[in-house]
Amino acid sequence: MLLIIEFLDELVFGAAEAAWPLIRDDLGLSYTQIGLLLTVPTLFSALVEPGLGILADVWRRRVLILGGGVIFALGLLLIASSQSFGLLLLAFVILFPASGAFVSLSQGALMDHAPERREHNMARWTFAGSVGVVAGPLVLAGAVWVGLDWRAVFVGFALVAGGVVGLAWPLRFPQRSANADPDDSSAPPQTFHAGLVNALRAMRRHDVLRWLMLLHAGDLMLDVLYSFLALYFVDVAGMSPQSAGFAVAVWTGVGLVGDFALISLLERVPGLVYLRISAALMLLVYPAFLLVPVLALKLVLLGVMGLLNAGWYSIPQAQLYATLPNRSGTVLAVANIAALVGGLVPLGLGILAQAAGLDVTLWALLAGPLVLVIGLPHHTPKTDEPQHEG
Repeated sequence: MLLIIEFLDELVFGAAEAAWPLIRDDLGLSYTQIGLLLTVPTLFSALVEPGLGILADVWRRRVLILGGGVIFALGLLLIASSQSFGLLLLAFVILFPASGAFVSLSQGALMDHAPERREHNMARWTFAGSVGVVAGPLVLAGAVWVGLDWRAVFVGFALVAGGVVGLAWPLRFPQRSANADPDDSSAPPQTFHAGLVNALRAMRRHDVLRWLMLLHAGDLMLDVLYSFLALYFVDVAGMSPQSAGFAVAVWTGVGLVGDFALISLLERVPGLVYLRISAALMLLVYPAFLLVPVLALKLVLLGVMGLLNAGWYSIPQAQLYATLPNRSGTVLAVANIAALVGGLVPLGLGILAQAAGLDVTLWALLAGPLVLVIGLPHHTPKTDEPQHEG
């Protein structure tokens, strides 16, 4: 059920990204208004979600998750009924933190459910999300093909979200790992103030900062590169917009295969070993991708990169959870605080691209695999999680 929640969230995200031309034409939006629709809800959510994370450690996680699901469904209905920029902005401002409560806290529940399987379950979580991202545009395209508009798609998503909340209603979302000792020192805080102090202390821990840094380094070869990929193929490689869309499809399609293969691979290879090898290979493949002049070879290398970056989110995120056992809400809080800084990276790259060109700017993303190779520990980090027999 937790994986279905992640799939639904990314299904909505994938369809929404593909629906922007339809939404723009329907509501007569300008590029500036679209930029505000992408920025304001993200910043608002980043401010609200740390509090939700802390609250999930000290209060009723089940209420937050299911309540977030209800508001998530209502937000989708509000998007579908919006007739102006202002209403659409309000809808997204509601939807984004609701997604944080519904989806992000579900991820935390999955991590607490089986601490010894964090990397494997994060790999499953990432694969479920990847399926949703790929399926979202297909659902939108199918709806348009049969004569429906983007509003009908979001109404359908709202109904599905309501159904998922109904199915999840009987589930329990314990505050602690199932095998946790009630007297151990890793117990979650009991008050919001204690949780806030706990989160601030966590932000000063070397191991927490390490995994936050590695998460954002890995993201340079994930969402950040994805954001610039179509522009690169059009403005630098000289492709048509239609061909660039095919290149992006290669990236997402091969990435889906990589996320699926990682689930089995982690049963045989330690996550940190795989991550270090894939980052070292990326240091060779990514420069070749940027330098090779033949478009066919670029697409082949792009596919290789889509395989190599599998696990660059799931493994560091699982390790971040491992540094703060039984405090998954605190993990989400510190991750959102760090996201306020990491969210400035695309803006900085955009400014650099405006000044020096996109071809020069994309070389800066090489810092991602380089930081992973240098920063990854050479052994499985120790945590303060108690050990149990059986």
